[in-house]
Parts: sequence; C-alpha cells; structure tokens
Amino acid sequence: MKKTLLLSLTMSVYFLYSQQEAPQKQTQFGFGQLDFLSIKMPNGEVNMDFTGLHYNLKLNNWSYAGVGFYGAVGGIRGGFFTLGVNAGIQKNITKKLFTDIGFHFGGGGGAGAPDGGGAFILPHVNLGYDFDYFKLTAGYSYINFFDKGNIKGSQINVAVQVPLNFETSSFSKREQEFSFDELQKSDWNKSSDRMSLMVHLNNLDVTKGSYKGRTIRLAGFELNSFITDEFFFFVKADGAYHGIKAGYMDILLGGGYHLSMNKNRTNIQAKFGVGAGGGGGVDTKGGFLIYPDISLEQKLFDNVYASVNKGYLMSPDSHFVSSTFGIGLKYYVDKDGIKSDNRSFSSGKFKGIDVILKQDVYLNAARDTNIEQNMHQISLQVNLFLNKYIYATGQTSFANFGDAGAYAEGIVGLGVQTNSFLNNKVNAFAQLLGGAAGGGGISTGQGLIIKPSVGLNYKLTENLNLRGGLGYVKARGGSLSSTMLNFGLSYNFSFLSAKK
Repeated sequence: MKKTLLLSLTMSVYFLYSQQEAPQKQTQFGFGQLDFLSIKMPNGEVNMDFTGLHYNLKLNNWSYAGVGFYGAVGGIRGGFFTLGVNAGIQKNITKKLFTDIGFHFGGGGGAGAPDGGGAFILPHVNLGYDFDYFKLTAGYSYINFFDKGNIKGSQINVAVQVPLNFETSSFSKREQEFSFDELQKSDWNKSSDRMSLMVHLNNLDVTKGSYKGRTIRLAGFELNSFITDEFFFFVKADGAYHGIKAGYMDILLGGGYHLSMNKNRTNIQAKFGVGAGGGGGVDTKGGFLIYPDISLEQKLFDNVYASVNKGYLMSPDSHFVSSTFGIGLKYYVDKDGIKSDNRSFSSGKFKGIDVILKQDVYLNAARDTNIEQNMHQISLQVNLFLNKYIYATGQTSFANFGDAGAYAEGIVGLGVQTNSFLNNKVNAFAQLLGGAAGGGGISTGQGLIIKPSVGLNYKLTENLNLRGGLGYVKARGGSLSSTMLNFGLSYNFSFLSAKK
C-alpha cells in the first residue's frame, strides 16, 4: 500500500510539471502612421516641409497613444528632427468615415532654426476614411515651439494609417521555453512573423557638397519586418560620432528584397529607402535623402549574422552625395507563431521587451560658449532581454527645454535588471550606454558620449511601470560632464520567439 501511494504521488508530480501550458496569447492592436505638413517659417523663409513616422497603441476601440518622430524634408532646414508622444481619439461618423482628434508633444530642432529650447505642441483635428487595409486622414493642425522658439502657425496635414498589431504575453513569462508539441496545443499555433534587428557602424565618404573629401562615421540601428520570405520593409536611423562637428543624423524608411543561399547561412539584401537627414554642418538643403544599398550577410551562430553593406546616401538633386560602407551585427527572430512554409521549429521561448518613455535632466550641461545650464530632453529607450536579467538597449533623445533645441542622442548599450522585491512591486537596474550625440550648442566634441545609470522600476499594472534613474553623461573630446536624473513610464511584455 505504501509503495502504491508513493508511486501515485511521484507520477502526479511528474504529470503536473510535464503538462505546463504555454502562456495565453494576447493581441495588442495598434497602427503605424506617416503624415505630412508644410510649416510656415518666420522672417519670409520658405516653408519647412515636415514628415512624421509614428506608432500608436489602441487603448480601446476609440482612443490611442504612442510615439512619433518628425524630420524636415523640404525648405532649407535639413537636419531638423523631433521626438514626441501622441494621444488621440477616433470616433466613427459612419461605417467608413471617422474623426481623428489628437495631440503631439515633443522636443527637437536643428539646422540653425529658431527652435528655442526645442519643446513644441502639435494638435490636430482630422476627418478620415477607412479603406479597410489602410486609413487616410486630413485636416487642421497647429504647431508652436513655445519654449523661446519662433516657429508657430497653423497648416493642413495629411496622414496614412496602417494597422500594425502584435501578439504578447506577460513580461513575467520571459525566458520560459516550450516544446513544439506544447505550443501546437496552444493559441500560438499560427504562422510566424519574421523580423530582424541590426546595430551597425557606417562610413559616409562625401563626394559632393559640404565636407567633400571627408569621412563621416555613423552609429545606428536598422529594423526589418518581412512581408514575405523575400520582401521586407525597414526603418533605419544613424548619428555621427566622428569625422565632423557633432549633430548629423538621418532617419530612413524603405523596402528591399532578401535572397538566401548556402542553406540559409548566407543572405544578400538589396534595399532602397527615403527619409530625412542633415545637421552637424552637412548641407542637405531641405533634408530629403535617398538611399540605395546592397548588403551581404553571413551566419555566425543561431540567428546571429555579420553584415557588410555598400551603397549611396544622397539628395535627389545631387546637392549632397556620399558613398556608404558599413558593418553590422544582425539578429533574426521568427515571432508570434510556430508555422512557416520554409522553416521548421522545434520549440519556442518567450523574450522580454521593455519600452521606456522618459524625461532626462542634465545638470549644468556644458555649452560650446563655455556656459553651463540645465538641459532637459525627451527620451525613448527599448530594452531587449537576452536572458531573464541582462538586456541589450537602444535609446534616442531630443532636447525640449534649456536652450538646446537642436541637441539629440542615439546610443546603445547593455544593462542588468534584478528580480522584483517589496511585494513584487519594485526592481532595480543598472546600465551603460554609449554612442552619438550633439547639436544645440552642447559641448560634445565630435559627438561620442558614454552614459552609465542606475535606477528603480515601480509596478503600476501588469504591463506599466513608473521608472526613475540617476546617472552621469560624459563626452569624449567635449566639455559635457554632467550628473543626470530621469523619470518616466515603461511598457513591458514578452513575445514568442520560435527556435529551430
């Protein structure tokens, strides 16, 4: 009898742990947006054409919130960029016709524009039409760089919105792994979506325009999202860290073709992109740039590839022309499902993502004019957890108060985060980032900074946290050497990464 009872208990424990269920799939609805407005500039200057790239989460069936970038693509202010937060309401008038009333608050500037400290507001009132696969809106908007800036006015804006939803699970499930058989019995038994993320170093060898004969060294990232196994679209951003005065950056959006060979160990990608770029004394006129490129990738291990690329970055009228050469490290991920026509999977692991929107304050930030003044900036940071505690991170920031409207950063690094304590409400983090920064008269030399920090997260809901930090920022070759404070919100979740 005792042996039978012991055997039953042993089998019960085995059964309990071997039948672990995959976390439930939750769909986060959202949409990407491209918009355009032409801003009237002061003192008889030609209009500055402004285009935006945004991503918004649907909070419910009538409201949304998110983040967005703007960049100059026409006029004489190439290199003018901003980052900000969005919030809005969409209400249907008919089944297809709707109103879109929203608000954007951000910071940025550049190219010698009268942007003051960089803070601005951009509300809009639009009428839209739903074409099922995309939405088109147009209407009235108002812009005001209110912190000592001189850019203010109303204008018509137009926008295209495309649904971009993704599947999530709880952030607490990160690094949990499940077999293919277990996932087949769950609601993750669906087609996977393929993406890639690359961090890279690029050289711009300028052949025409300002800095002709010079090499501008850039650091940045590229995100690819595959529509099919061959075709993809990408977003790419870079900032200068050496070769010229700090301040140059570009943001590009485009598409490409992907060819795999050598049993998927070698890839060739041909890409074409358009976008905005300038700053740091690089004269791109209105800022509109085109970017043809070809790259070769070789597998190193698992889903990690080394990449080499060659192409051109230029204005359409060849006022500015540069030849590009870069190297990068790329990570591929098949996410949100376990089915694929060309790839087979044996298991899946949930990976953690933390998206942070915060406000930084640099105390007594040194200027090129040898004065010191506090500088504030709005900052977007994304953490990808490599395991349960260590994460890779990227951050971009734009000044919004403190008379440094053209200042911006693009930095990457590593961090570590603890388990939660105090009733599972609080965790601590430490991180070290470095990269390109400059503009706005902040003394960063040729643009390379390092930025260590520590801080705490306080859990508000399953996905939302308050975040505060303390750190230090130091420029190599410049006088910037400041204590840093920040506070903000973080939105975290995990996603399924299918493994071969």
